[in-house]
Amino acid sequence: MTTNPIYEHIGYATLLREKVSRRLSRSKNESRKTSVTNEEHTAVEKISSLVRRAALTHNDNHFNYEKTHNFKVHTFRGPHWCEYCANFMWGLIAQGVRCSDCGLNVHKQCSKHVPNDCQPDLKRIKKVYCCDLTTLVKAHNTQRPMVVDICIREIEARGLKSEGLYRVSGFTEHIEDVKMAFDRDGEKADISANIYPDINIITGALKLYFRDLPIPVITYDTYSKFIEAAKIANADERLEAVHEVLMLLPPAHYETLRYLMIHLKKVTMNEKDNFMNAENLGIVFGPTLMRSPEDSTLTTLHDMRYQKLIVQILIENEDVLF
Repeated sequence: MTTNPIYEHIGYATLLREKVSRRLSRSKNESRKTSVTNEEHTAVEKISSLVRRAALTHNDNHFNYEKTHNFKVHTFRGPHWCEYCANFMWGLIAQGVRCSDCGLNVHKQCSKHVPNDCQPDLKRIKKVYCCDLTTLVKAHNTQRPMVVDICIREIEARGLKSEGLYRVSGFTEHIEDVKMAFDRDGEKADISANIYPDINIITGALKLYFRDLPIPVITYDTYSKFIEAAKIANADERLEAVHEVLMLLPPAHYETLRYLMIHLKKVTMNEKDNFMNAENLGIVFGPTLMRSPEDSTLTTLHDMRYQKLIVQILIENEDVLF
């Protein structure tokens, strides 16, 4: 392995650079000033894997979420070269590691130095549910998971006044049908009233999506900080502490949480009809959005009131916190 990696000049990085260049060229607006266009052209010429994330900010259609590679030990058939250092990968078995999301092949030692610039390949994303949130949105180039957008749109179109919204459960079998529809058809999944007249099936499918995430919307890394913030007695200090922890969430998680809280605020505005206030929604969504990194029933029971309080605070103060 060389100490002078050529990661940005070969294979995977070159392919991504070409894709980025095409995206940037398509997104240029003819009305932009010549000087701005020239600057963007220069940026494209100089783009490399190490600065790809910064360069992509020029593309209005690309949602710029940083993602680490999901490397797993791999046995390669035939000769293979490391796409980070460009040296041969020796051995008969387990010669290196491959990113299961984008297909990048590198030495195990080189994997420690590869930047967080994974761009998942749709061909490698087998399903929508149970898929890492950031992986899904980067693969589909969306701000938020499609399940969240489509379900919330449907709920707001025909269900905001439904009594017990999110508290009442739909039939499990039908919820599983919605899940399979998203896994099979993606954004083309039909969840309209013609197919699923009971809005509780759609709310159940949305809650199931959040429960099935391998990393919760409120991540394991920030969980304890949110719980500590909820324990602060002074309301203003508690709100400030919650805001500070929100800033620690990964961008895709933050955006998903923001969009969900705006939606839940709309639900509370129809409390006279649906009987769901911020506290009730906190009870429902607390354990759904937050899970303790410790697999302990005792810890889960102890933290439930704080989970409820955090979601309640996020709903009531969504216009201030986000």
